[in-house]
Amino acid sequence: MTKQEKIKNFDSGGVGQFNAGMYGLPFTPEECDIHLMPVPWEVTVSYGGGTAKGPEAILKASYQVDLYDPLVKDAWHRGITMHEIPEEIRDKSEKLRTLSEDYISALANGADQENAELKKIAAEIHSACLWLNAEVKKRALQILDNGKVLGLVGGDHSTPLGVMQALSEKYADFGVLQIDAHADLRDAYEGFEFSHASIMFNALKIKQLGRLVQVGIRDYCEEELQLVQNSSGRVVTFFDRDIKYQMYRGDSWERICNRIVNALPQNIYLSFDIDGLDPKLCPNTGTPVAGGFETEQVLYLLEKVVKSGRQLIAFDLKEVSPGPEGDDWDANVAARLLYRIANLVAHSQKK
Repeated sequence: MTKQEKIKNFDSGGVGQFNAGMYGLPFTPEECDIHLMPVPWEVTVSYGGGTAKGPEAILKASYQVDLYDPLVKDAWHRGITMHEIPEEIRDKSEKLRTLSEDYISALANGADQENAELKKIAAEIHSACLWLNAEVKKRALQILDNGKVLGLVGGDHSTPLGVMQALSEKYADFGVLQIDAHADLRDAYEGFEFSHASIMFNALKIKQLGRLVQVGIRDYCEEELQLVQNSSGRVVTFFDRDIKYQMYRGDSWERICNRIVNALPQNIYLSFDIDGLDPKLCPNTGTPVAGGFETEQVLYLLEKVVKSGRQLIAFDLKEVSPGPEGDDWDANVAARLLYRIANLVAHSQKK
């Protein structure tokens, strides 16, 4: 049966079939325009864990998502597939997460970072992070070379560095739109060069990344603020506090979105940490912070980006963690956001 025949015969309002693809869609991976790369990795998480289970939880929750998209007509026709969850990445993460927890605990209890045993742990984790970056870059290039829309599903926020490195081989200049509670501009946080709290610090080492636009930031240190202020405009940050104060004084989200969009270049990588949302929508994420956005606020911003004629060249969604008792609220929210975001990204690429 051809893809067009499957579209004609598929009941998009029916019950999601677990033996079908993601979101219950009837397409083969080859027939799908949008390819999601799961990266179940959370080695350097410094607070709550569980994000390595995010991709699987989102996949399970996806079967409950209605397929009508109010912004993109017949969006489901494009097809969305999630690649198999890589066991090698998951197994390495589980093994190293235990070492990382011991390392962080030792530092928190006053241990010397130059301790021989701690230096050995740090070196092992550093080596594994380099391996992960290379693995993600390789997988990302395969998806991009096949002409597919690429989305990474984490895992912690360290996971998409390899994607941005892959994009640097495809685009002479691109920007990053980061939706997040945290600035993630720390240099080697807790001794880990590739910490989840250092992702944007490391991304800025990519010369093709012309501008980083951060939105919703509300948890950051003075060193990170100084990096923003001394970046000569390469980093533009719309802090959550400033956004809220502007709206309290009568400004509108519409006008604020226009200012955000005007700060963006033509080609944009979207990096979306789920903790950019109000924590009532993601209570089990690793480092929740009071404040943040509603889902439709974020989607409104992304719609404005697409309507401006800019292109979302790839995206990620990460830091989604199911609850300790298997609660699927976080994954439920994430699966719905992921569907809408993926459709907008594909639409911007005219897929």
